[in-house]
Amino acid sequence: MRTVYKVLAYIVAAEVIVQAMMIAWAVAGLGLWVDGGGVFDKSVMESEQVPFTEVAGIIVHGLNGGLVIPVLALLLLISSFFAKVPGGIKFGALVFALVAVQTTLGYAGHGLPVAGLLHGGNALVLFATALYTARRVGRATAEPSAEPARDQVAAQG
Repeated sequence: MRTVYKVLAYIVAAEVIVQAMMIAWAVAGLGLWVDGGGVFDKSVMESEQVPFTEVAGIIVHGLNGGLVIPVLALLLLISSFFAKVPGGIKFGALVFALVAVQTTLGYAGHGLPVAGLLHGGNALVLFATALYTARRVGRATAEPSAEPARDQVAAQG
């Protein structure tokens, strides 16, 4: 179960990278489209047509952020109860909480642009926390094997 916990934490971190890539791709495509005379307004958003190829980045960003990453974070939290990683529940809950904040900020940014600023900053905190959470498993696995060696040295001394 430690492996599941570790892999899920790494996937959450990787998904944050995907999110950054998708939104940067979408904004770059939007800029190019607008430079070419395109107008991005509510009618374009409600249209069934694809105004520029990179709009797929907005769609992927929305699906990942609103569904995929929250499910992964929930699975990470659930696995933390079985992984028996020291502090694993705490870090699983922290990743889950940061994802909840991230999702809330993402939706809030539609009506409150300053939330978008916090959304970008929180993404960096989420990435670092998910990465740290995954890397802790290796340390937790290595630590128990070191303890018997110290106990043997103490018993011999």
